[in-house]
Amino acid sequence: MKPRLLEKYRNEIVPELMKKFGFKNLMEVPCLEKIVINMGIGEAITDIKILDKAMEELSLIAGQRPIICRAKKAVANFKIKKGNPIGCKVTLRRDRMYEFLDRLINVALPRIRDFRGVSPNAFDEKGNFSLGLNEQTIFPEIDYDKVSRIQGMNINIVIKNSKSKEHSRELLRLFGIPFSKEG
Repeated sequence: MKPRLLEKYRNEIVPELMKKFGFKNLMEVPCLEKIVINMGIGEAITDIKILDKAMEELSLIAGQRPIICRAKKAVANFKIKKGNPIGCKVTLRRDRMYEFLDRLINVALPRIRDFRGVSPNAFDEKGNFSLGLNEQTIFPEIDYDKVSRIQGMNINIVIKNSKSKEHSRELLRLFGIPFSKEG
């Protein structure tokens, strides 16, 4: 069965974007390429169990096993040696990407305390969107009683064929991402 957001993209979002921006070809319309979820765990250099727990929670959130990110070079001020594990990440594509985005928009973001929308200025020059979350407990897959420490994460939504930030912002707005008014 196809994900709900993929069907919405094909049936509603593509025709609306083509009409609004005057695209002549379907291949010109911006689309999602991948979603990268990254957790930086600085305490992993002293206690590897923290990294294992974070990887377990990230795999529950993403539905896919994360990979360990290692330090590329040594930083003496942070007591990091080259090759030390310092985080984990997951790259979601195709159906899992749309299912995760659906859960993020409809379940996780409304559970954030005092949520007023995401920043409409969090786009880079290529039109990719970055979102930082302070805690992993907003996802319903995480059992709050089993969380040993609150861990933040970065979510990067990579958009293909985007010519500007406005195209990307409109695509994500049509998907249902709640942008804040000020920005």
